[in-house]
Amino acid sequence: MYEPNKKINSKTETIVGFRARIKDKKTKMGRFADMLTENFGSTWFLVINIIVFIFWIIWNMGLIPGLVPFDPYPFTFLTMTVSLEAIFLSVIVLMSQNRSSKIADMREEVDFELNLRAEAEITRILNMLDEIHDHLGLSPEDDDELREMKQKTDIKEIKRAIESEDK
Repeated sequence: MYEPNKKINSKTETIVGFRARIKDKKTKMGRFADMLTENFGSTWFLVINIIVFIFWIIWNMGLIPGLVPFDPYPFTFLTMTVSLEAIFLSVIVLMSQNRSSKIADMREEVDFELNLRAEAEITRILNMLDEIHDHLGLSPEDDDELREMKQKTDIKEIKRAIESEDK
């Protein structure tokens, strides 16, 4: 039976810890904005809005006996209500998107760190294979790509490339 080693468990705990930190950092307002965005982005919200708007228009056109119109054509109060709804929805969605953007940035950093670790491990493995190759007395192939892969990654060079790309 396969049992993950301590290093894998440690990395898994790091990822789980990352998720927990994100969840803990959520403010009450952030959780509220996410909940609203999730609900307002549903088909039910669209259907309810359509039903309310149709009912509002029919009522205020005087087509329902017994109900006195309170917002006659051109439905000024409806226009104001819809405008306010649009403003609030926009702000709520932007709050949620800002939070999602911060989370995406954090994930990108974690991915970058994991990729650097993986690259270092692969480089180490390639060097070990080369040593085994030498120990067995096998003649090495003239492989420029392999030689390049065995070199350590210059993180400062990567940083400079990213910064120059952002300009």
